[in-house]
Amino acid sequence: MRWISLLAFVALVLSGGTEPVAVAAGAKGLPETYQEWLAGVELLITKQEKAAFLELNKDYQRDAFIEQFWRVRDPYPSTARNEFRDRWQARVEEARHRFGDLGEDRSKFLLLNGLADALIEIHCTDLWPAEVWYYERAETIGSEVALLFYQGYGLGPYRLWQPYEGFEVLKRFPGANEQLTCGIQEMDAIRAALAMARNLGNMGFASLAARLQTAPKPRVGEWIATFRAYSTDLPEGAGTFSADLHIDYPSRYQARTVVQSVISVDTAEVGTSELSESGSYNFVLTGEVLREDRLFDNFRYKYNLPANEIEGQRIPLVFERYLRPGDYSLLVQLEDLNSQKFYTAERQISVPRVEFRPAPPEDSETARLLAEANAAISTGQTTLRIVEPRGELQSGLLRVDTLTTGDEISRVAFLLDGKPVLTKRSPPFSVELDLGSLPRMRTLTAVAYDGSGREVARDEKQLNAASHRFDVRLLQPRKGEHYSHSLRAEAAVSVPEGGVVERVEFYLDETLVATLYQPPYTQPILLPGEDEMAYVRAVAYRPDGSFTEDIVFVNAPDYVENVEVQFVELYITVLDRSQRPVQGLTQADFTLLEDGIEQEPRRFDRVSNLPIHAGILVDVSASMAESLQTAQRAALQFFTEAVTPRDRATLITFNDHPNLVVKFTNDLDSLAGGLAGLKAERSTALYDSLIFTLYYFNGIKGQRALILLSDGKDEQSRFSFDDTLEYARRAGVVIYTIGLDLTRKQIEVRRKLKRIAGETGGRSFFIEGVEELSAIYDTIQEELRSRYYLAYQSSNTSDDESFRTIEVKLARSGLEAKTLRGYYP
Repeated sequence: MRWISLLAFVALVLSGGTEPVAVAAGAKGLPETYQEWLAGVELLITKQEKAAFLELNKDYQRDAFIEQFWRVRDPYPSTARNEFRDRWQARVEEARHRFGDLGEDRSKFLLLNGLADALIEIHCTDLWPAEVWYYERAETIGSEVALLFYQGYGLGPYRLWQPYEGFEVLKRFPGANEQLTCGIQEMDAIRAALAMARNLGNMGFASLAARLQTAPKPRVGEWIATFRAYSTDLPEGAGTFSADLHIDYPSRYQARTVVQSVISVDTAEVGTSELSESGSYNFVLTGEVLREDRLFDNFRYKYNLPANEIEGQRIPLVFERYLRPGDYSLLVQLEDLNSQKFYTAERQISVPRVEFRPAPPEDSETARLLAEANAAISTGQTTLRIVEPRGELQSGLLRVDTLTTGDEISRVAFLLDGKPVLTKRSPPFSVELDLGSLPRMRTLTAVAYDGSGREVARDEKQLNAASHRFDVRLLQPRKGEHYSHSLRAEAAVSVPEGGVVERVEFYLDETLVATLYQPPYTQPILLPGEDEMAYVRAVAYRPDGSFTEDIVFVNAPDYVENVEVQFVELYITVLDRSQRPVQGLTQADFTLLEDGIEQEPRRFDRVSNLPIHAGILVDVSASMAESLQTAQRAALQFFTEAVTPRDRATLITFNDHPNLVVKFTNDLDSLAGGLAGLKAERSTALYDSLIFTLYYFNGIKGQRALILLSDGKDEQSRFSFDDTLEYARRAGVVIYTIGLDLTRKQIEVRRKLKRIAGETGGRSFFIEGVEELSAIYDTIQEELRSRYYLAYQSSNTSDDESFRTIEVKLARSGLEAKTLRGYYP
């Protein structure tokens, strides 16, 4: 009897064994269509996904699940086609056609890696039927591989041959002569597969087999919890309360009708939270819209309402959807978070085509409260859009065009960073801008007016903003307008390519009014007092905890609108005399000065757990040839140890030009792959590469750090040192500079690296060999995880755009605070 090692057993399990994959457990009661779908995605679907799918009891929910299952795996979500789904389904058909069984080993490899570049069938009289598959570049590992599949005893499915099994298992006549009756091509194929397996050994081949059979992960990992949260099914045994649902159609948006619904809740039916002094009402609304028995739309809102701001005994909860004219089923579930009871309703609605603003809603109280909010609904027929300028790092003279629709526009005003630059009274509505010599981020606003001077459309574009910019902008309410009873909050969110928005919160002053988990991000808001000054705030969040916000004052005097309030955020490292980070300080230990004037901190926190965006900028000019390999290993160590699931890192190399090797990611395999294959050659453009890298950080908020590794001075940059220093001051990115083997004679180079680091709150390191990098990266990582967050509202409200200096003083002696030396307003 031959003993099989534990490792060999693991390898056998990883390879899938010889048994075909059965219908998923619990799936037998499903309609055949869904059983077939489950069998086709058996290699892809996770345990959590399968369990969630089997919990569903309505076909429209299963159809919606399948759509989302493929959507979260779509590598290019901005395109109409889902390339991954199309490729997988084609491979499923191919595997069924060729092998009949998706559970067979050959089927698994075909599904996950595609059909082999060369497939050699083995028909030696001395061997069981076999096949050798050769991949020039297997998808799951990205490298060459040769695999041997065999059909033991000529029966059942083929299985992957493992080196622990030995060659004897392939023979029809074990122990017979080693000379096989095979053709030359067959023998060469067998030798190639056996050689690769034997060179790797049992452990290496088991690891290779596991990687080759690793299914790609969903692009959005935690989507199951979100999908479950959108169900309108009532939890088993849940209590209920009564409410009234009113549905109206106050306007249209382009070809869709605005469906506005109000759930009116009696305060006696629900509970209040006693966590705040006055108490609050807290609800979660989940809705589904069905069309022809398929899920057409689903949505989720959260409402938090202070009890002392509710007038009367009824609470109006407003939500809106944009639907095309037609017949729908609307299902809503409202959960009272305090009593843990539910209200549910299902309505058959016929959405009309709205040509003009219809009559007010039949419910007079709703009509009164929402009159102003509904008057602000845009029809979407008059639009203005700024065309994205071509190219990156824009500076100097730049022409920017717009696209418009509708016939109401009589003039368009352009503003750069809030200051008027031009008004065009006839098409084409374009503008020539002077952006200066440096490609810094600027805000261009275009506002369209009709013949009476009424604003009818506007757009805003960030120039020199990187592709990963995360931003929210309030389209409504508009500055300078007054509201008595209600207003309409509307937000537009920009996210990095492939990114998602977790939620958008709307605040009236500092009171959270509603949380929206999907677009359109629009919400009518009731005002507590007539003509009282207030502000509306929109805050957008991503799943990693990062957020961005925008604010608009309403019913404010003109002088309030004209004051630009500068909110300054500082990330501060405090070092002792031994240059070690100091922890345990409080806000009282810090004094903030701007241009010598003390500022009042508004926020203070330790930032050990906040996400970090870190970049490594590596010199790969010719002079780095002997040091590059060690530098690669040290950079990989930094990425491995410093990048947590909440962080993002990027890799940029440079010689006579910068090269973005890996975009911001937390995927260590991608970062490691970017470090592989670097070659040292050509000259050094240090300043151009620094500006390019800092430009790439544009639009990212929170902790940002750049580590520069170079061994020489700048040789051919278009930008100067002074340009680079000013750009670094504006960027707000802490820079750590590492000078490699810079002799004492290179005093000027050392001085410039130290100044760049010092002005941005970083540090400079000068080393003689790259073997010292590991310790330096550890020091930088420790500093980034041991910082203090201080924010203040600048007391300087002037229009002066000159550099403002920042000084941080500490109450304790012997300590040094490192942060930005200042900023440009």
